Amino acid sequence: MILKQAHQAKTKKKNKKTKNPLNGIFHGSAKNFADQIAKPFQQKKPLSPYKAPEEPNFWRNKICLGFRVDLFIKKGVFFRFIFGEITMIKAKIVGAGGYGGVGITELLLQHPHVEIGCLVSLSDTGRKMSDVFPHLRGFCDQTIVSPDDPKTKEKYDVVFFSTPDGVGMQAAKEDLERGAKVIDYSGDFRFGSSERYAEYANFIGRNPDHCSPELLGETIYGLPELHHIEEKNNLVGNPGCFAVSCILGLAPAVKAGIIDFKSIICDCKTGVSGAGKKPSPAFHYPNRYDNMNAYKLAGHQHVVEVEQELGLLGNKPVQITFTAQVVPLCRGIMSSLYATLNGQKADELLDIYRAFYKDQPFVRIQDAQTPASISDVRGTNYCNLTVDVDERNNRLRVISHIDNLMKGQAGNALQNMNLLFGFPPTTGLASPGQYP
Repeated sequence: MILKQAHQAKTKKKNKKTKNPLNGIFHGSAKNFADQIAKPFQQKKPLSPYKAPEEPNFWRNKICLGFRVDLFIKKGVFFRFIFGEITMIKAKIVGAGGYGGVGITELLLQHPHVEIGCLVSLSDTGRKMSDVFPHLRGFCDQTIVSPDDPKTKEKYDVVFFSTPDGVGMQAAKEDLERGAKVIDYSGDFRFGSSERYAEYANFIGRNPDHCSPELLGETIYGLPELHHIEEKNNLVGNPGCFAVSCILGLAPAVKAGIIDFKSIICDCKTGVSGAGKKPSPAFHYPNRYDNMNAYKLAGHQHVVEVEQELGLLGNKPVQITFTAQVVPLCRGIMSSLYATLNGQKADELLDIYRAFYKDQPFVRIQDAQTPASISDVRGTNYCNLTVDVDERNNRLRVISHIDNLMKGQAGNALQNMNLLFGFPPTTGLASPGQYP
């Protein structure tokens, strides 16, 4: 009897229909399936302060084969179940042979949603990228083409102009008309009007007439910590490296109105890579080793954008005293920033800065007792800010550290690209760097 009952129970279990999690996906139960997929990923705390986008336009109309079942955002995690294959964002890099060009190449090679479609440069034309930069061998063996190559006229989703002033303003319009989003490294698109651009151009001794003035109304200053960059934007003026360091270091104090705007001093030191790849006697090894000097005392090009952005935050004109110095270091910027306070203490300043950057994944605030150096940010997109008060003289003192080739250039450009396509800003950038 017992054996009979055991046999019946076994048979009943065997014949019982197994529930398939895919059953009913096309009959209204995608939500249930999403619950099952999402469950292992749910956490009590979000992975980052960034909130996932609701429906990035990039994913729409990008399916090239098969079909898909869209899931939904559940507790800050973005899920999508896809059958078939999706196309990648196709990128063109103009100025690929320089430090900024190779920098964005390195980053895009690690990005999960981008493929490099075209590398353009006036120098090294016809050579493989990996021959110019051997560390890319096996990672990027594409041939560098000249600006007049037919391949440059194809449609790309995003175009990076890692070029000097004057190049982007002439070439960006064509790429925009072909449907690309453009990120320019120079000063060509950092200013939103012809008048502001002319002020900048006159300051650095360039022709004040912009080649594409109609585009200036469309551009956005590419510092995501201050400006809301989103999918509707198509043209971004990537900030200067010194500007990033100074603006991020001073923005919370200026916004809070706790400093004298006429007392701001920016004492900035940069590594030799800030001068670019092109050799010159001033940056010859014997002249740089065990040596340092100030330069462009008559007026550095980044001063105009620093004053512009701080003036917008403070709702009144800002003028700074700015001194740039080059030190015997490959990469990195340390900016020592000072201003007269209205009597605030260090703890108050720390609270102001932490509140201002609470949702910004790439800005880290620390007090004066925490050790800080260039090596902490080398190879990363982080800006580390040491916030302090010289109480004896009632002065704000902020030490700002960035990697000039990352947060000061290619890393910030990729952060902008992520936002233009609806990706989390940390995509392809979540790296702690290397030590030592």
